[in-house]
Amino acid sequence: MSFRSALSHVLSSTIEPSAEETGACGRFPRASVTALGEAGLLGLTVATDLGGGGLGLTEAAEVVTDVSRACPATGAVVRSHYAAVAFIEAYGSHWMRRKVAVGLHLGTLALTDADGAGAPGATPSPTGSTATRTGDVVALRGRKRDVVGAGEADSYIWSSRPAHGGEGSSLWLVPADAPGLFVPARPSGDGPRGSGTSTVCADPVLLPAGALLERDGEADGLLSTVRAWLAAMSTAGAGSPAGAPGVRALT
Repeated sequence: MSFRSALSHVLSSTIEPSAEETGACGRFPRASVTALGEAGLLGLTVATDLGGGGLGLTEAAEVVTDVSRACPATGAVVRSHYAAVAFIEAYGSHWMRRKVAVGLHLGTLALTDADGAGAPGATPSPTGSTATRTGDVVALRGRKRDVVGAGEADSYIWSSRPAHGGEGSSLWLVPADAPGLFVPARPSGDGPRGSGTSTVCADPVLLPAGALLERDGEADGLLSTVRAWLAAMSTAGAGSPAGAPGVRALT
């Protein structure tokens, strides 16, 4: 079955019937996300040798456009997931990539600091979140706003100042069950109602040093790439604009 046929089935059977309730009640569209995973659409951009679709930004943008038209909340979740998967596909473990490929892992982005630093679309700059390394353990501290799927995703791509204290930005793959990671009891965010958009706090989050993506302090190029992904997936029906990076652009 093609990804378009699979998407059409999920839209008609699950996403469209539940869209009104998702928006009215502000309930995270878990059934829709599960259906997208079972149909292979959460793993659309993962390599085929791991069971993914092996497709790229053009197809991801098409899925986001169609899902957003039916249910804005689910569309926001899928958009953030695909952007996060670009990092996971380039830097994640074989095990995690396989989980994404078979629809059992939902990723999201935690890149915008609550104080406004690191806002999407801005020129990459050091963020307000910090990272402190002690031996093989890193402590992340900070608050991220407008995180889609907060408290629902399985992992977060988190930005911080470099652990070595220099210039630039660093990115970390933070599992949802990491010690010290929490979502406030009263969610707040600018995402579509039902998308689970909220603030996520690290107070601190303790991670193995190996959770670092790219070299410490050298993530500004990756941040520019993910902004291009997000921009492309916001262009309804336009597909992949000229020069837009694909999944492999992160490698």
